[in-house]
Amino acid sequence: MSEATQSDFDKSASGDTKVAEFHDERRGPLTHIQHFLHQTPAAVPLIVLILSVAVFGLILGSKFFSPFALTLILQQVAIVGITAAAQSLVILTAGIDLSVGAIMVFSSVLMGQLTFRYGIPAEISIALGLAAGTFMGVINGVLVAVMRLPPFIVTLGTWQIFLAANFLYSRNETIRSQEIAEQAPALQFFGEKLTLGGAVFTYGVVVMIVLVIVLAYVLRQTAWGRHVYAVGDDPEAAQLSGVQVRRVLVSVYALSGLICALAGWVLIGRIGSVSPTSGQLANIESITAVVIGGISLFGGRGSIVGALFGGLIVGVFSLGLRMVGTDPQWTYMLIGILIISAVAIDQWIRKVAV
Repeated sequence: MSEATQSDFDKSASGDTKVAEFHDERRGPLTHIQHFLHQTPAAVPLIVLILSVAVFGLILGSKFFSPFALTLILQQVAIVGITAAAQSLVILTAGIDLSVGAIMVFSSVLMGQLTFRYGIPAEISIALGLAAGTFMGVINGVLVAVMRLPPFIVTLGTWQIFLAANFLYSRNETIRSQEIAEQAPALQFFGEKLTLGGAVFTYGVVVMIVLVIVLAYVLRQTAWGRHVYAVGDDPEAAQLSGVQVRRVLVSVYALSGLICALAGWVLIGRIGSVSPTSGQLANIESITAVVIGGISLFGGRGSIVGALFGGLIVGVFSLGLRMVGTDPQWTYMLIGILIISAVAIDQWIRKVAV
């Protein structure tokens, strides 16, 4: 054995840690940033949101920073924010739910039709609509968790089924805003406005913010929330550690269905009417908000607050570019770039955090 090799062997045998120390010395600012982003996934969308608001503020000045414009963004993203909350729960388990929009619209149609077609009090119709949304979520959960079918295929199928049922049941009839206001104002509750200073909010915005806060707390501070992350990170390891994976998955899809039904109620307040053709892009918009919000499509990592930031980013770009007077197609192009960038950043963070 050469002297150099013998020296290296002696250092290794004596527990010399110079190799580890050398590795630590190479950890520069970039590595620390990567680890920080892994621990705080909502940081990236928050930074993008702040920068986008600052840029449009510089371009448009007080016109963009007015209370009316900023609260208008919140009103426009209320539906997306609520459905994104539902989508976040599913994606955290490494699944995906393409049926969120169909559940939302079908639930809103049930609320309206039960009230106007059968004369059921609006409050009871709303409760039945929420229950129906939950049941549709349970169907998804059972097919994914019990029958072990791929979430993408399951929800692609139920999206078509729920959407078809929506059109068949409603007979493509729209219940007009004036009729609802006169006979069942409870259906339009989340469209009512409250003013704080110069800012105008709707109750739909309030319920979106409260929902995100509650879900963020539940996911981080309760056993159920930790189980959701564990199932998304590694379902087999979670099962071995005592987590009832099937039950967690069914509960996630059921809660997602309930939240989508709540979004359906908010949708009635937002547009004023009950229309079977509304909210057709809610599934795509919710996934967009979740991805831009830093929640990993591979599950087990992300913050539901980030999904809200993602929805707000889309709202800021949409309103800002419209106020600038650009072609609407630029909005779709920039959102597409943001989606790809968000996925690339997620991959980058995952490689370093191992």
